[in-house]
Amino acid sequence: MSLFGNGLDAAVHKAFTRPTPKSAGAQMRYLVKQLKGTKAVAQMLRISQRTVERYVKDQIKKPRPDLAARLENEVKKRWQPQIRAKARQKAATTGGIVIDTRARIGYTAPIGTTDEDRLRHLTVALPPQYAARLFDAHEQGATDQQLQQIAAEALKEVYFQDGGRRAGQLEEVRFTDVEHLEFDL
Repeated sequence: MSLFGNGLDAAVHKAFTRPTPKSAGAQMRYLVKQLKGTKAVAQMLRISQRTVERYVKDQIKKPRPDLAARLENEVKKRWQPQIRAKARQKAATTGGIVIDTRARIGYTAPIGTTDEDRLRHLTVALPPQYAARLFDAHEQGATDQQLQQIAAEALKEVYFQDGGRRAGQLEEVRFTDVEHLEFDL
């Protein structure tokens, strides 16, 4: 999955009120309950139905690393959907989202300005409309590049133009070479 997509998911996961199941057996039982059967879980995780049944009965306790990662990812995707929806809704309507990034950021502007890209560490609170755009795009399966573009537009408006108070002729913000990226609600 993408850096931006994972960052958005991690921000929402911080809103969870209960921890996700830890053991492979508990995770498997949760998925079987959610998908209403072992066959659907087996197909989703690309393992045999019999293997799923053995995890459910705690006959197998330690999955292979690749299976453990898929299992945890699928549980997190489905865990506390109402809490996740509330967190997204709050960010998209009132709270906004905070982006903390260390990346190469520059912009296109009229000649004579210092527009070269440089490594910057920014922590910027983005307004709710950008949180809404990021979450909507992520849910519709946007690529990392598309999410990065939305974040760049948000940084252009909030950080570089300060909501229209400066840098009015700024045309485009370049946001590349992301070393660190974290979102917070």
